[in-house]
Formats: sequence, structure tokens, C-alpha cells
Amino acid sequence: MTVSVREVAALAGVSLGTVSNVLNRPEKVAPATVERVQNAIAELGFVRNDSARQLRAGRSSTVGLIVLDGGNPFFTDVARGAEDAAMSKGLAVLIGNSDESTEREATYVDLFEERRVAGLLISPAGDDLARLARLRDQGTAVVLVDRRADDEHFASVSVDDVAGGRIAVSHLLAIGRQRIAFVGGPFGIRQVADRHAGALAAATAAGASLEVLRTTSLSVLEGRRIGEELQRRPAGSRPDAVFAANDLIAVGLEQAFIMRGSVVVPDEIAIVGYDDIAFAEAAVVPLTSIRQPAQDLGRQAIELLVRQVEHGQDVDLEHVEFTPELVVRQSTVRER
Repeated sequence: MTVSVREVAALAGVSLGTVSNVLNRPEKVAPATVERVQNAIAELGFVRNDSARQLRAGRSSTVGLIVLDGGNPFFTDVARGAEDAAMSKGLAVLIGNSDESTEREATYVDLFEERRVAGLLISPAGDDLARLARLRDQGTAVVLVDRRADDEHFASVSVDDVAGGRIAVSHLLAIGRQRIAFVGGPFGIRQVADRHAGALAAATAAGASLEVLRTTSLSVLEGRRIGEELQRRPAGSRPDAVFAANDLIAVGLEQAFIMRGSVVVPDEIAIVGYDDIAFAEAAVVPLTSIRQPAQDLGRQAIELLVRQVEHGQDVDLEHVEFTPELVVRQSTVRER
């Protein structure tokens, strides 16, 4: 049974206002009275209803974070950075996983709106931001994460994924590969489309081919499926290099090649991933990858969100963009 503030006041022999002061402004109450109220709270097992208190105040000490794929360690690191920054400011982070689904994303947006969160960090699953615009217009701070805003109505923290795609393919060209495949999807995810655009630009400039092998998700299983398809091709018709839209797909490709043993990495097919998650270095063939500063993305997103909460409509909406970097390992260049 829920214990009420009234019961705490009765046991401690004080007024409701005194209990409220002990909970919210203990410096205004005599130390002996504070101790008496705290003893009553402990004896009754009273738990304060912060949600009700915050709703009455019209604000919340919680922030919503919706990630694109909760199973991807990259987004785990983004969440860790956001949590660390939020806790330093007295905020808590509630996390939702859209699983690359716009419908599931909408459910979480509505849920966080109902909870009156102080703000929302989100890596959108698609380009329709109407629901987010409505939330913003109602006074809730919104920051796009791992995605640059197309207009000036949202603050954003992102990585230059076009540059990342260009860096990946330029590296493959530099080690002598010419038949390159881009593996990833769905292309409705902006990061996938941008990485492909950068890859295509680099390949076209060098006169190399870029085959596109689409996946239905950014997962290990989809990478493994594409790897099995490539192995069924005659050796001369396979690409000699793959740029995977993320590390999970790249790991799946490696798994398929190693399990069958019919393709040697990197001798026959070199592989570059994206994100540089912890699994990249720990893979059977350590994975060359495009590194994103995941925790920095989360931390910076909280900073932008807090500025919006504190200054409202008067704050300039910022767009922070990080530059990715190449980390070379044995999936493209064998150690000598």
C-alpha cells in the first residue's frame, strides 16, 4: 500500500508543509525536526512521487533518448555519453529503441510526450519529422543525434557520413581494389544514404565500380546473408572489396566468409566497416573501420538540449558536426 505524506506528517507530529520542506528545502527546517521526519519516512517506507511533483511544476528532470538500434554497441556508447552528461546536470535519461521502425519511434515519441520529459534526443528512423516538430512547437526541447538537421528548426549533433563514405572507399582504392561493393540499408535511413553517397563519389572520381548490395537492416544477420550470396558467385564476378554501412554488417560478412572458408579476408575481399565498435578490433580478422566519437555525440547532445531548456526560444539552435576517421586493421591490410 502506498504511504502518503499525510501519514508521514502524523507520525512525525508535524504539518504537511514541514514534511514538504524537509523533502524539498531541508535547510529551512530545524535539524531536529528534519531528523524526526526522516525517521518517520524510513519507518513507514515512504517513497516520494517525483512524477506528480514535476507535473505540478510543469517540468521534468528526465530526458528521453530514442536510438535507432539498441542492439548496436555504437548506440550503447551514445547513450552512455548522454547519461554521463545528464547525471552531471541532475537529469535522468529514459531510453527507447526504435529498432529502425518509424512506427515504433512514433510510439516512443508519444510516450515521452505524455511523461512531459524536459527534452528529447533522437536518432530518427526516417525523414518525416512532423511529430518532432509538433513536440518542439509545444515547448519540448528536441536534439537530433547522429543526424544533421535539414532546416534550422532543430539542433543536431552528427558525424559527416558523406566524408566517412569517401574515406572508406578512398582507402580501398589506395590498397589497389577496383571492384567495390557497398553493403547496407534501408536507404531511408539517412546515415546509410550519406555513407553510400560518399562512397559513390570516391569510386566515380577514381573510375572504379561501386556495386550496391542492399540489406533490410543494419545487422549481423543481414551481413551474413550477403556474405553467403557473394560466396555463391564465381570468384571472378565477386567484388574485391566491401564497404559495409556499419560494423555489424561487416562482422556478419566476415562470419560468412570464415565459416565456409571459401573467401579469404583481405586477400580476396577486403572489408571496411563503420562506427569502430569494440567488436571491430576483437573480430577474428580485426576490422578496418570508420570511427565515430559515439560518447562525444551523446554528451554534446545533452549540452545542446540543456541550453534549449534553460533559454527556451531565445537560444540559437546549433549544429555540431564531427569528422570521422579511418582506423586500419587486418581486414584490409595484413600485418607484415
